[in-house]
Amino acid sequence: MSTLDWYGCATFRLRTAEGLTVWLDAYLDRVPDAAQSGVGVDDVEAADWILVGHSHFDHLWGAERIAVRTGATVVGSYESVRVLAAAGVPEEQLLAVAGGERVALDDTTSVRVLPSLHSCVWSSQPMPPADEVCLGETGLTLQERTERMRALWAGFGAMGDDVRAHMEAAAQGERGDGGALVFVVETAEGSLLFQDSIGCWSGVLGHESPDVAILAVAGRGNRDGEPVQGTTADFVAEQAAALGARTVVPCHHDDWLPGFSRAIDTAPVRAAIERTAPGTTLVDLGYASGFELFR
Repeated sequence: MSTLDWYGCATFRLRTAEGLTVWLDAYLDRVPDAAQSGVGVDDVEAADWILVGHSHFDHLWGAERIAVRTGATVVGSYESVRVLAAAGVPEEQLLAVAGGERVALDDTTSVRVLPSLHSCVWSSQPMPPADEVCLGETGLTLQERTERMRALWAGFGAMGDDVRAHMEAAAQGERGDGGALVFVVETAEGSLLFQDSIGCWSGVLGHESPDVAILAVAGRGNRDGEPVQGTTADFVAEQAAALGARTVVPCHHDDWLPGFSRAIDTAPVRAAIERTAPGTTLVDLGYASGFELFR
């Protein structure tokens, strides 16, 4: 029996029926005011693989310590691998990918890597409620997007001593998201798609048909490089319909960094999926709930 545990933000632990332990992202240590999953980086004793969706600290930070302590191999973008190598992870434990690769995890489990996109963090509404309609802001150049990002990152400096200390500890010298990735883990029991930021290349995602899909449900959606014109809920539902998964598990929707993030109400997402993808069920996990996959 394969199980899935959520530890907040977009971090999960997958345990296959054969006993393989795969971490999906590795952001476990939080500021004191954030809701706590009960598991920190220092509590992790078992990891065979770590799959990192992109290089931002709320996905990558922690992978360096877990990898060194457990011997796990980390699969991530070239930027994620650069950051982890600089943090002291041995080169033989790092696999750099860009999309299009298939990696054997054991004799019965493999993962396919797909190119993906980060959410539209340059938007003036980078984290809207799931049922709020967002329009416009298309066609911006990279320079214009970068200038808009300055205000977002500047906001971290005004969020209190705990957050500033957290950001300093998590600073790993990365530049941007490093190129977002989606992973499709194929086990003897079924397949699991993992997306840790709300963006996609629709032509890529449209070719997939996983049994279970973890989909980010927070942020301004990014479809093929432009902000989604509409609601987050409808965008997630459209992805669910394209994938045809029996089960969708939301992620990145808790208040993972109070003062910056917000808890996202998934009820509008559930309603949109019921309308658009009636064969799909949204399963909203609690922390460390040991959800049974592929049942």
